[in-house]
Amino acid sequence: MLLIRAVADKLGIPEDAMEYYGKYTAKLRLELLDRPRRGKLILVTAITPTSHGEGKTVTSIGLTQALTRMGKLAAVTLREPSLGPVFGIKGGATGGGLSQVIPSEMINLHFNGDFHAVTSAHNLLAAMIDAHLHHGNALGIDVDEITWPRALDMNDRALRHVIVGLGGKANGVPRETGFVITAASEVMAILALARDREDLRARLGRIVIGLNLKGEPVRAADLGATGAMMVLLNEAIMPNLVQTTEGAPALVHAGPFANIAHGTSSVISQRMALGLADYVVNETGFGADLGAEKYFNIVMPSSGLRPDAAVLIASARALCAQGNGSEKGPFTADALRRGLANLERHLDNLQKFHVPVVIAINRFPDDTDDLLREIRLFASERDVPAAVVEAYARGGEGAMELAEAVLHTLETKTAAPEPLYKPEVSLRTKIETVAREIYGAAAVYIESKAKKKLDRYMAAGFGHLPVCMAKTQSSFTDNPKILGAPSGWTLTVTDADLAAGAGFVVVIAGNMMRMPGLGKEPQAVRMDVDAEGNIVGLR
Repeated sequence: MLLIRAVADKLGIPEDAMEYYGKYTAKLRLELLDRPRRGKLILVTAITPTSHGEGKTVTSIGLTQALTRMGKLAAVTLREPSLGPVFGIKGGATGGGLSQVIPSEMINLHFNGDFHAVTSAHNLLAAMIDAHLHHGNALGIDVDEITWPRALDMNDRALRHVIVGLGGKANGVPRETGFVITAASEVMAILALARDREDLRARLGRIVIGLNLKGEPVRAADLGATGAMMVLLNEAIMPNLVQTTEGAPALVHAGPFANIAHGTSSVISQRMALGLADYVVNETGFGADLGAEKYFNIVMPSSGLRPDAAVLIASARALCAQGNGSEKGPFTADALRRGLANLERHLDNLQKFHVPVVIAINRFPDDTDDLLREIRLFASERDVPAAVVEAYARGGEGAMELAEAVLHTLETKTAAPEPLYKPEVSLRTKIETVAREIYGAAAVYIESKAKKKLDRYMAAGFGHLPVCMAKTQSSFTDNPKILGAPSGWTLTVTDADLAAGAGFVVVIAGNMMRMPGLGKEPQAVRMDVDAEGNIVGLR
């Protein structure tokens, strides 16, 4: 690894803008936000993934390394990993092989304390709510209408629904509540969407924790919690500078999931990178129906950051899974051709946002040439550039074809990205627009509990906010078992939550939950530390 000072030199970052966290990582001071945008923004997304992912992080890193090999000043912006997936089935989120961000163990675990700070700020607000109730409830908070949960950065299904305040009057007011995983915390979304410190302060103050007995919103600012939350997030707001396996600069910051939040790295890290580099590669989570849709409909209107091109990742194994209806195979050309409907819908969806697209074919070791040819043929018939990527095995060298295709696209095509809907349309219309235009649904059914909440949000003046769909990443539908590109189905909305500070309304489809659980044999059972203190089993 290069010393982090050497990585900063590549971007021309002055010494007084650095806050060192050891030899290989640093936080970047927000004064760097004063630099005007100079770079092109490349959005990386994917088709519907298998349970192990389709290589968005690997490809994002590989593309950045390839651009650097070509003499371009490039940086990658990525989300921070959550401990839930690290110890679950999916593993870490630092890439792999010759396309990683490093030091990967540090990034995957307690990376510079950011997740800890978000968890603490979230739970401080929760503690202040219960303390306020205990000491007389001067704000007249309706105990049955408190919506602010607690947070923990671990998959723990037993904490989804809990009762607090038991054991007598001294221990608080008994009430039902629950936990969300930290990546689903509104504080995490706020950290990721804030433009600067003052915007962070304003957003934290706007958090709605519930209603008072008159049915009016009660905010974090009403509880006097904003300043203390700012204290806890004072260092977490600064992006983290690390490096790729080939020494390219990487800004890793914030970690909202894309299936239950908006799913991309912080606006601050992207703004900062765009002022420092000529090309910024930004990964969005899960398939384009989630991370990319939310970027264009939530992040872009809020931040003003407009992508110049999009990379859509497809793999032969994922397309075969879509064609077979199962990840177990067989991996044949016939199965892949059936699965191309999934790729086609994701491609059509991205083009609806008026952004030029390049298809990246992420090659796995056992992929045959005939399967890759089928994907190339599909792209050729639709006049969309495509490139095979082997960034895991070959690093930047394995992404050179993709880098050339992306540069050609940036030079020859103009992006004019726009959200799918206007702020003034109703929340229901926004849900129906995403369901119809992105998911391929024919109708939307909103259950009574969700309808009451959406009506309440509209009446309270929050109807202008975008919707953040909480939906399975494994299907276009709200049923993870339905693969391909189904149409004529009905999306079922089961619940909704207001995230006034983040600036969106969370709409829950199907049985999606914001606190995952560990599987029967999680990655955690394969982890340990050897006699020399080296971590083993972390991937």
